[in-house]
Amino acid sequence: MLRIDHLTKIYDNGVHALKDVSFDVPDGQFLVIIGLSGSGKSTLLRCINRLIEPTDGRILWNDVDITAATDEELRLIRRRIGMIFQHFNLVRRAPVITNVLAGRLGYTNPAWSLINHFPREDKQKALEKLARVGIRDKAYIRADQLSGGQQQRVGIARALMQEPELMLTDEPVASLDPATSHSVMKYLEQLNREDGITILCSLHFLSLARTYADRIIALKDGRMEFDGGPNEIDDRRFRDIYGEDAVRVEIS
Repeated sequence: MLRIDHLTKIYDNGVHALKDVSFDVPDGQFLVIIGLSGSGKSTLLRCINRLIEPTDGRILWNDVDITAATDEELRLIRRRIGMIFQHFNLVRRAPVITNVLAGRLGYTNPAWSLINHFPREDKQKALEKLARVGIRDKAYIRADQLSGGQQQRVGIARALMQEPELMLTDEPVASLDPATSHSVMKYLEQLNREDGITILCSLHFLSLARTYADRIIALKDGRMEFDGGPNEIDDRRFRDIYGEDAVRVEIS
């Protein structure tokens, strides 16, 4: 169980990104967070693994207070929390397999990682993760030679190397075309259904959220605007979330 308890984030420039946000996420749920740009989606996800430090409130995961964790405790917690980024966050000049092996940095002797030395079993595991996302044949080419969708699959394989129980995915398809977006979302759905990984995924498109989410949370100006099932967002709620002038754009 992940519990977000009265979470608030105020940046140094005075921007109030999150305002007293509270909700629980049961293990194994696929939760999608929607809202306009600047609504607080990315801040929320990055507060959960403390890439961004909350201003107030608590984040508890399996009864462990992440917000109170020491640096060493946080390192161990982050081992089990995968992160997938909108812009892939790959070392573009490095081979694909090297990027995937970066997911083992929390488990590897730091001195070995500096010289890119990983155990043979980790290298085999990296190839298995790449096979799972359909790009085993790309293991030894540079990451910048891949398409956007393939790069995001490298990001998924890298996160899987952590053997995560929780996956945070921050606008994972925002840079992709509609067909590739569905391809990436289906891999995330597979990890959720087959591996039982709890997934929190921020998205812009309501249609994608409805297709893949067990539950949707909407943020607006840093506050919770909606929490419910994928089919509960009618036209009125849609305009509450996105504004009176918003027009639905479906992605099929």
